[in-house]
Amino acid sequence: MKLVNKILLFLVIFSYSFANSKPVPESFADLADKLIPSVVNISTTQTVRTTTNQFPFQFPPGSPFGEMFKDFERPTERKASSLGSGFIIKTNGTVVTNNHVIAGADDILVRVGDKEYKAKVIGADPYMDIAVLKMETKDQFKPVSFGDSDVARVGDWAVAIGNPFGLGGTVTAGIISARNRDINLTRYDDFIQTDASINQGNSGGPLFNLKGEVIGINTAIIAPGQSGSIGIGFAIPANAASNVIDQLIKFGETKRGWLGVRIQEVTKEIAEVEKLKKPEGALVASVGENSPADKAGIKAGDIILNFDGKKISTMRTLPKVVASTQVGKSVELKIWRNKRLISKRLTLGRLESSEEFKEKKTKIVKKVEDIEKLKIAVRDITNEDISSRNLSKKTEGVVITEISNRSPLNNLLNINDIIIEVQKTPIKSSLDLKRLVDNIFKKGEKTLLLTVINKNNQRRYLGVKIN
Repeated sequence: MKLVNKILLFLVIFSYSFANSKPVPESFADLADKLIPSVVNISTTQTVRTTTNQFPFQFPPGSPFGEMFKDFERPTERKASSLGSGFIIKTNGTVVTNNHVIAGADDILVRVGDKEYKAKVIGADPYMDIAVLKMETKDQFKPVSFGDSDVARVGDWAVAIGNPFGLGGTVTAGIISARNRDINLTRYDDFIQTDASINQGNSGGPLFNLKGEVIGINTAIIAPGQSGSIGIGFAIPANAASNVIDQLIKFGETKRGWLGVRIQEVTKEIAEVEKLKKPEGALVASVGENSPADKAGIKAGDIILNFDGKKISTMRTLPKVVASTQVGKSVELKIWRNKRLISKRLTLGRLESSEEFKEKKTKIVKKVEDIEKLKIAVRDITNEDISSRNLSKKTEGVVITEISNRSPLNNLLNINDIIIEVQKTPIKSSLDLKRLVDNIFKKGEKTLLLTVINKNNQRRYLGVKIN
């Protein structure tokens, strides 16, 4: 009798588990048929300016004739192209993609099925890497809808559709591998991690759940040695993206909340000194003058534990919560000061109107630096470069923007190659390269050893005679 009871109990538990589990799909074909018409391929062109020598010969590096005939160099232009993905969210041809897919583009073409349309940028947000486009046509399109990314669970099925390596209409499937990933790619990192195969060209494409709802925008991958997808891809969650997309469509720009503090992590040691039970919150390192925080009496050394009813578990939580809060809203902060909890109330400002934002915006301008000794022009590598080329997030160096015909690097390197080392010394900035090269020439060294990442994202060494 006991054995029978045990068998019955097992059957009840098994039946309950089976009834509450999600079935494994036999095929993704029906889902793919439904969604592929709403996923687009995006191609862009960008003008790259260089200079060419009109003579059938060139002067050796350092020759005085090079300076004499400098004015005879002719500026030339060429078109560089890149590929990405996107998806339609309105019947009128409104498309969502990544900002890095269209940044700096002269022309944007959107391919839907067998048709191609010109598109213009409605609004773009480099801080969350989102852009909204509008196809220049009166044709009607089939849109997709956003799902609730907050209910997506680790282990749920996920389907990615995009344009990897320009192949177009490629469907891959996997699961959600992790949530709330912070890979230090953007200011507001909160990625969904998936093992659905994502490669170059998938950027800006959608990540779907099994209902056919967009739960993420595919943005980045980890690819050691630039080997392509190894099953670690990242997507911007739909809930966070939707708020930004709505603002870009309505205003052409974002309107994020602004507190006006510079913050740092609360370490175990700091928590111990401050008599906090555990390391949590965001430590205020400084307060901007005349900022909302300054007006409310927040001070350096305060630890923000709660913002507008939301717990601030780590330093990185605060910027996301503040940015997603409505500008002008009156909010309450719970702060740890002098080993006790106090409250402060303030009216939230707008980040884009702040001096802090304007300064930061100025800093991210791609300033070009002439390296006169090498007859090249370079700029600092940006997060945008790292993301669009799927480089390691730790990559540092400078991107070549121009190469003169009189340069010792002419025909050896190309525009958009990245110089990461000179004489085995790491290059962190354009000024860093300039100082190092000037010093090498001053010492009279005869050979330059460069470490570069070429257009195929391959690391290689190059020896160049300079004297």
